[in-house]
Amino acid sequence: MMTNAAKELATEYLRLGGHRLLVMDDNILSTNCWEPDPPEAESFWSERIETLSPRRRNEVMSFLPSINAR
Repeated sequence: MMTNAAKELATEYLRLGGHRLLVMDDNILSTNCWEPDPPEAESFWSERIETLSPRRRNEVMSFLPSINAR
């Protein structure tokens, strides 16, 4: 079975208690967070996801829960 690095990063971020939600508007991806992330999740996002290229970061964000689905 093939692994997906973007999905693994998103899953780990959520496992650490991350609260960011995917916001998709006119095929532009961003995140929104109404609650602060726990320090572990915030650090993980800053060090492992924020530093990715925009394309790779969008791939990771696509695996986050979506505000559009609520």
